[in-house]
Amino acid sequence: MDSTKHAFQRAGFFRRLAAMIYDLLVAVAVGMVAAMIMLISMLLLVENGVVNKQGYENFSELFQHVPLYQHTLQAWVSIWVMGFFLWFWRNGGQTIGMRAWRLRIFSTTEQRFGYGRALLRLVCSLGGLGTLLVLFDVKHKQSLQDRLAGTEMLYLSKAENHHAAWKDIQS
Repeated sequence: MDSTKHAFQRAGFFRRLAAMIYDLLVAVAVGMVAAMIMLISMLLLVENGVVNKQGYENFSELFQHVPLYQHTLQAWVSIWVMGFFLWFWRNGGQTIGMRAWRLRIFSTTEQRFGYGRALLRLVCSLGGLGTLLVLFDVKHKQSLQDRLAGTEMLYLSKAENHHAAWKDIQS
């Protein structure tokens, strides 16, 4: 695909935005499932006496009044949501929303697109705000995260968007 990647144009802002909205819905679902797993696990530990209730009557009160448990849950959910993006970007260059909108991330450097660069891209996206740069960079259509991580997001043809056409993200 390396030779044909130049045949595709960089994705514009509205196509990226549509994929981001789609991915937001999936990320919320991932976060909800992760939270449910953590809460059920903590509930079972508390109710079976493995974790002390610390004088609270039930698990709900304990969870609401102990910041450590709240922060643990937030970190757990954040790790799973970040993992969703990192795994999909690294393993195929597309999230579910990006696939639906025929977008894919490609490396613009010779350096391999590993989890480190994917994490850099995620952090530099500033929760999606980095994509606003595409509106002002009409010529190059690169977001902040694309510039800083050495990537580009291309709009694929239907044939190239097919799973059989996926190759290593470095392509």
